[in-house]
Parts: sequence; C-alpha cells; structure tokens
Amino acid sequence: MQRHVIAQIQKWLVLLVAVVFLSGCAASGTQATASPESSPKIGSEKTETAANGSIATSPAPATSAQSGEKQTGNNLPRLQGKATVVLTVKGQPITIELDGSKAPLTAGNFVDLVNKGVYDGLVFHRVIREPQPFVVQGGDPQGKDPAVPLSALGTGGYIDPATSRPRNIPLEIVPNGATEPTYSRTISTPPLLRHTRGAVAMARSQAPDSASSQFYIALADLPFLDGSYAVFGYVTGGLEVVDQIQQGDRIDTAKVTQGLENLQA
Repeated sequence: MQRHVIAQIQKWLVLLVAVVFLSGCAASGTQATASPESSPKIGSEKTETAANGSIATSPAPATSAQSGEKQTGNNLPRLQGKATVVLTVKGQPITIELDGSKAPLTAGNFVDLVNKGVYDGLVFHRVIREPQPFVVQGGDPQGKDPAVPLSALGTGGYIDPATSRPRNIPLEIVPNGATEPTYSRTISTPPLLRHTRGAVAMARSQAPDSASSQFYIALADLPFLDGSYAVFGYVTGGLEVVDQIQQGDRIDTAKVTQGLENLQA
C-alpha cells in the first residue's frame, strides 16, 4: 500500500514538472516563444530527460508581450464564429474545430498562421506520454529547418514579416458563466473551454501575454491546466493519429477547410 502511494506521488510530481515545462513559450531575443511541455509551462524552456526518467527544465529568458494595441487585440487577427483546420501528419488527417466565439484572438491567430502556411513542415518537438499521457507540442517556426536539432526548439515564435517583430497574443480565457473573455491573467474559476482529451491550446512562457505560434494537444483530461492556458479548439477527428505522433514527426500540411470567411485580419 505504501509503495502504491509513493508511486502515485512520484507520478504527480513528474506531471507538475511537466506542466512547468509546457509554459516554456516566452519570447527569447527577437523570437516570441510558446511551448507547452509535458504539462504546459509558463516560460520558454528547454527540457531534458534526467537519468531517473523525470523531466528537468532549464528556463530560458522570458520577455513580456508588447503593450498597447497588442494586448488589447486591436491589431490582431480575430475569428468571429467557428473554423475547421485539418493538420496532415504522415499522410493522415487531424481535424480541429476552432471556437472563435469563446477565444476570438487565440483562434484567430491560429487560423491566420495556418492560412499563411506557417505550420507546414513544422516539427512536433515535445511529446510526453510517460508516466501518463500529457501533450504533444509543436509550432516553433525554427523547426522548419531540419538542421535545427529538437533540443534547440521550444523558444521560437512567429515573426511578422511586415514588421519584423514578434507577434504575441494575450492570454484569453472565458470563465464559466461569463460572456466575455478575461485577458492577460489566469483565473481560478473553471473556464468554458476545458483541457479535456483532444483540447488544443497555446503554449506560453511565464508572461501571460507571451503566446505566439506554439500549440499543444492534450493527450488526456488535464484539469490542472484549466484557467492557466488558453484552450481554443478541440480535435474532432483523427485523435488516433494524435496518439501516434512521435517527437520529431512533422506537420505535412495545415489547411483551413471551413470558416476562413470568419477570420478578420
């Protein structure tokens, strides 16, 4: 009995470390970072597997998101309504329904980047399934270059070619019972969009408004992430494909198949 309790405690400790790992998505240098870890982290961090099998993290410098219009979302893409995105991995489709009614800026950013081809060819640099299913994470633009090792990924974000500046989006979460999102801060009440299996959410650094292009897909129900990371959609088809993703696998293509007319750039 005692061994069983100790084993359970060890599993949860590893998961907590993983969560810190997911938040490793802040901006480093000129790049915005967003990287969910085995559990979403709050900061750009690289992860290493220790000899004992746990996940050790090494936080990278995190920078806050830009102020003014960036935080209010006045100059960010916005999704009014819903849209459908299909990711193809190893020739197999993963269908994601995005909810712009509850996450307009977060979903709008994702649809806009998909439509720009940003995710085509990007690698899943972080996959955590042990000691129990956690997340698969990708979306670091640095991963398009096959010469960049996986160990170097997790701190990159989208650089807008029009401005040569990082695009960061504010943390956007709608509390249960509310009609409008709460911005730029975590919440303690349950959100409308929960971290259930198949949830798609943005990775970020310790700065609340540091999400950019990195996203993760929940491999199990992860209620301890609710209120801290912005869920903006759910896998509605191809979850078995997600379950087969390995670290180093690439997104062949990402396409908006429905709802592009709902995007306000």
